[in-house]
Amino acid sequence: MAAGKISNMKGIARRWLLNSVGMIMLLLIILVAILSLVIRGSIYSGIQASLDGRSGELTNVFADYGRRSPAEFNAVARAYVENFPEKESMELMVFNSSGKILITSIGFAPDQTQPMPDYQLALSDVEGYGTWTGSLTSGEKVMAVTRVIRNNNGSLVGAIRYVVSLEEADKRVLSVIGMLAGGGMLVILLIFTSSYFFLKSILNPIRQIGATARRIAQGDFEARIQKSNDDELGALCDTINDMAVELGTAERMKNDFISSVSHELRTPLTAIKGWAETIVEVGGTDQATFSRGMGIIIRESERLSGIVEELLDFSRMQSGRMSLTMEKIDILAELGEAVYMFSDRARSENKFLLYDEPAMLSPVLGDINRLRQVFVNIIDNALKYTEEGGTISVAAQEEDGLIRVTITDNGCGIPAEHLPNVKKKFYKANQTIRGSGIGLALADEIMRLHNGSLEIESHENIGTAVTITIPVLSETGDERKQEIHA
Repeated sequence: MAAGKISNMKGIARRWLLNSVGMIMLLLIILVAILSLVIRGSIYSGIQASLDGRSGELTNVFADYGRRSPAEFNAVARAYVENFPEKESMELMVFNSSGKILITSIGFAPDQTQPMPDYQLALSDVEGYGTWTGSLTSGEKVMAVTRVIRNNNGSLVGAIRYVVSLEEADKRVLSVIGMLAGGGMLVILLIFTSSYFFLKSILNPIRQIGATARRIAQGDFEARIQKSNDDELGALCDTINDMAVELGTAERMKNDFISSVSHELRTPLTAIKGWAETIVEVGGTDQATFSRGMGIIIRESERLSGIVEELLDFSRMQSGRMSLTMEKIDILAELGEAVYMFSDRARSENKFLLYDEPAMLSPVLGDINRLRQVFVNIIDNALKYTEEGGTISVAAQEEDGLIRVTITDNGCGIPAEHLPNVKKKFYKANQTIRGSGIGLALADEIMRLHNGSLEIESHENIGTAVTITIPVLSETGDERKQEIHA
């Protein structure tokens, strides 16, 4: 039953059976064949030894034959045959000097047509010994040994031949081969049975993993695999379950991102549309309303342009097409300009923006627009997450060939569980504050391309400190403009 089920398996099971079980079967077949040959050889060797032992008796029986007459040889040979104790298990033949059979132990007339290669070998052998294993004309398989007797002059006076049927021996060999084959089949059956349960313990979880993976691929990120064992498959189940959690989180973050971006785009568009309609209605009759409306339209258009540009930058970052125009720049000037950009906003929001401007900083090799973008993004975030009356501090220092810009605030801070993820794309720790969730990911990528870093340290309800690090321009550095691509 198990073997039948295994024969219907495909893929891994089929390859495993062909490679592993197939090899084991081949080895068992070879082993059974070798053991069969060894056992057959052992049985045949025993029979050969028995025949050789019996034929060796002739040395004693005819020890002084060289001094006797032919008549005495015939008498002694007949007596030897008649008194031979193993007539039931082997046949004896006595040949005279001319090769004619004088007497046999079976009592029937001798058949001179039977093949006797052992007799011919004994005649040509120096020791007068010959042996042969083959089949008679009747098809019976036999083993024969012939000893020739010579007188003191070396003349042939006769020979005695011992013949044993190998049918019983072959039956014993076949019986042993049958037992070995049966044992081999039992081993193969056990291997197939154990293989079936082993493959079942692997293939069933794999099928479950495949089915769950398909559900995850189709968007069901709540699908989970039930782990049954703490082995490699169990580790794979944990990995896929973790992947589903990550994909689900990424999907939620993506949806939140789309919602946030839609809201971010809708707000300036609504303002632009509303004030445009107002200006059309009042025309040039209300100059104050006209001027105010145009100012709002311009600011909201710039805000809209900034959002679109940030999305384009993010798209370039994702596709690896973000490029930097690197040149020698005064990072102190860019940092001061970024702080100045937010001075009016900080005052209008009743927040304090403090800048501890150093006397001088070494130049750096960087993209002036991208670095300004990083400073603007971090200061904007600090203002967004700081309550009215709070303080944002900006400081810079140079140490060990690095320039570190630190922007701190005493705002709401970032909860510890969100801190490791705030630089990931789409991630927003606080959904109530406007923003797309890609600003920090973009800023981190820009600093990476500058061989710098962006580190965030925050404590909930205490505040946040962002440290931007960039190497200074070496004295041997190439100050010419150059393009760097992500």
